[in-house]
Amino acid sequence: MPALIETRDLWKTYVMGSEEIHALQGVSIQIMRGEYVAIMGPSGSGKSTLMNLIGCLDTPSRGSYLLNEKEVAAMNDDELARIRNQEIGFVFQTFNLLPRATALHNVELPLIYAGMPSKERQERARQALEKVELTSRASHRPNELSGGQRQRVAIARALVNDPSILLADEPTGNLDSKTGNEIMGVFERLHAAGNTIVLVTHEPEIAAYAHRSISIRDGLVEKDVRREADLVV
Repeated sequence: MPALIETRDLWKTYVMGSEEIHALQGVSIQIMRGEYVAIMGPSGSGKSTLMNLIGCLDTPSRGSYLLNEKEVAAMNDDELARIRNQEIGFVFQTFNLLPRATALHNVELPLIYAGMPSKERQERARQALEKVELTSRASHRPNELSGGQRQRVAIARALVNDPSILLADEPTGNLDSKTGNEIMGVFERLHAAGNTIVLVTHEPEIAAYAHRSISIRDGLVEKDVRREADLVV
């Protein structure tokens, strides 16, 4: 079965004055459809750079990235915009919600960009809020929601286009540990429902929720470990 995400000898180099910084130094990984993977590493390890490349938010300096067997480097701006809107659902540490829009309207946003009619859009947004158990807060604005509820809205927004990948960057970083555990419970249910999840974190206790952990250090894959229960072939 072909990988959903495949990187081959992926490099990312930044030029800072006369110095070259190698954020990634030849990363090769495969992530299959339906996997739940944590990308781990300390600050400066290259994990955020790798996430930006997987999310098509940046381009590699060298190497190859195939998403759904398609070479991302060969895509034009329109194709990349479509992938970012429809194929990848982003969840960020800071929620990134529109402050004056209701939860429902925030979830609708990707569908507005996709040009979907209003009635269908609202129905899809309600279904996404249902998946994160937040339909009762559909008409609330972000300042009327707790941090955990805001992150649920952000997850619903990421889900609304039924993306191939849910890409979460430090999704519990702004939450207390109890709320963080509740949010990880949401991801666990979404994975059980068939979603592919790639989680970027520096916290081992958050990475432990995933079924596979890829550790990045100094721009290289240091370890790639699967949970014991998932080792059965």
